Amino acid sequence: MSKDTAKDTAKDTGGETGTLRRNLGFRDLVVYGLLFIAPMAPVGVFGTLDAKSHGAVALVYLFATVAMAFTAFSYAQMVRVVPQTGSVFAYARKGLGEGPGFIAGWMAMLDYLLIPAVAYLFSGIAMNALVPSVSRWVWTALAVVVTTLLNLWGVRAAARVGFAVLAMEIVVLLVFVVSALVEIAQGGATRGLMTPFTSDIGFSMSAVLGAVSVAVLSYLGFDAIASFAEEVTGGSAKVARAVLFCLVLAGVLFIAQTYLAAVLEPVSSAQLAAHPAAQGNAFYDTVDSAVGSWLHDLVAVSKAIGAAFAALAGQAAAGRLLFAMARGRRLPHVLSRVDGPSGVPRPALLIAAVVTLVAAVWAARRDDGLDHLVSVVNMGALTAFVLLHASVVGWFAVRKMEGHFSWWRHVLVPVVGAAITIAVIVEATGSAQVVGAIWLAIGLVVLAVQLRRHVSADD
Repeated sequence: MSKDTAKDTAKDTGGETGTLRRNLGFRDLVVYGLLFIAPMAPVGVFGTLDAKSHGAVALVYLFATVAMAFTAFSYAQMVRVVPQTGSVFAYARKGLGEGPGFIAGWMAMLDYLLIPAVAYLFSGIAMNALVPSVSRWVWTALAVVVTTLLNLWGVRAAARVGFAVLAMEIVVLLVFVVSALVEIAQGGATRGLMTPFTSDIGFSMSAVLGAVSVAVLSYLGFDAIASFAEEVTGGSAKVARAVLFCLVLAGVLFIAQTYLAAVLEPVSSAQLAAHPAAQGNAFYDTVDSAVGSWLHDLVAVSKAIGAAFAALAGQAAAGRLLFAMARGRRLPHVLSRVDGPSGVPRPALLIAAVVTLVAAVWAARRDDGLDHLVSVVNMGALTAFVLLHASVVGWFAVRKMEGHFSWWRHVLVPVVGAAITIAVIVEATGSAQVVGAIWLAIGLVVLAVQLRRHVSADD
């Protein structure tokens, strides 16, 4: 870390705003990352990806893991330069300047506030399916309240509970893997054993790449690990390792479960493509036909609980992003306060909780609520990823603030990563692009107002 960075970090983390408490280890960081991603994230989009890729769904996740590795590598570079909370806001601020830094944080804020709302809604829908007598908006609101209390209790306490939930999800995933392997050994595969990598109806690279643009969205959340940079013991190198490890582990889990589901899928990818209504439940239908309804129910319960705790991790990251932007004088100063006993940014966490509660309950009370929410998330994070890659180039190649410059690490990797991310943005739905553009326009207006006030204050 450069001397200038060290001075800025000391300036930003001390003084009137308080300091976040360092009590997280490597395991805690991985827990938060995997909770946000969710080990069985492909369950809901398995049918869609299987249909889009012509059955080569495991290859899709292999490509998606490699694609997101470029972004993870850029995070690992910048977290060493700026070991602060705020993630991409802090990185773009350092590598590109105050204006781009604000825009990066502003765009990331869109996803950090709404992705938890989607996860809460998933939890409410799953619990309503198990207990129909209780409305899904009630289950959704209850999930928000419980996880918010855990986050306010303290980052360490939330990590411990989160570890238990994550362990449960991993156990359920292992039960599925073992059951699927037993079924393949006893009854054989429905499709060919290599079809999840080669297609069951004819390989098409364009079809695979089109599906990759959707699959990468399953990984959003691993970057939240960087938001806890000021709360980890052992330095920023541990955060960098956790980001990379979490991405690789998630990729292995995603590839394994989609491979097994694909070889046991009772219908062809062409049939799924012809019947879009069947795509959402394709994973569950495969479990029912190959293993039994008992595993279907077990996976459903796991998804309900896991979704709520994915939102817990997302809410914690959102609170720290708001805290960092307030500490950098880009949001109201009150959000930069840290609660003494718990060591968490309580005002920022409460604001994040209120926004996600309103969005999640609103969506839960509408039949088309999930479609509305899903259509607007992800664009913010993807735009922020582009600025992240630009920050690596800006800091290491343009400003040359570090002595150990490397063309492949500091130019080639981020440029390729930015190109991949832009390609995903281009492939996004029109409604998502419109919402992203509107949110960006609002951010630019806010930035212009802030700059004008700054100029007036100087005069």
